[in-house]
Amino acid sequence: MADVKKASELLAEIYRNTHYALQSIADILPETEDEKLREELKKMHDGYEQISGKAAIYARDNGIELKEPNPIKKAMMWSSIKISTLKDDSDEHIAEMLTQGTVMGITALSRTLGESRDSDEEIVKIAEELLQLEQGYEETLKTYL
Repeated sequence: MADVKKASELLAEIYRNTHYALQSIADILPETEDEKLREELKKMHDGYEQISGKAAIYARDNGIELKEPNPIKKAMMWSSIKISTLKDDSDEHIAEMLTQGTVMGITALSRTLGESRDSDEEIVKIAEELLQLEQGYEETLKTYL
């Protein structure tokens, strides 16, 4: 039998990860002038949105409550992005900031996934899909460095 607590933790990590990524992309998109990079960011946003939706639907269908990410942390991310892009709004710097965030997401998700392998198969599948997505985004972003 799947461990319900671990399943909930993994689902919460997926949801948190996607929401912080969506917030970061939304915050950084207005600062991005390069059209090719803007298109990549929009594709990334769509990918994260799709995974977030899968997690939310699974949670709803299984009676799991997902908490919204910490609003203070979101505000701190916003101000950090704005200050950082004021100093340097180059494509390279934007890609570097996003790469750092993606790597943090990959690390947190990998850790939680490793602790939750015996969790609900469907949640593990969503987590692995997100992990693959983020690893692909990391590679894409590196081309701008």
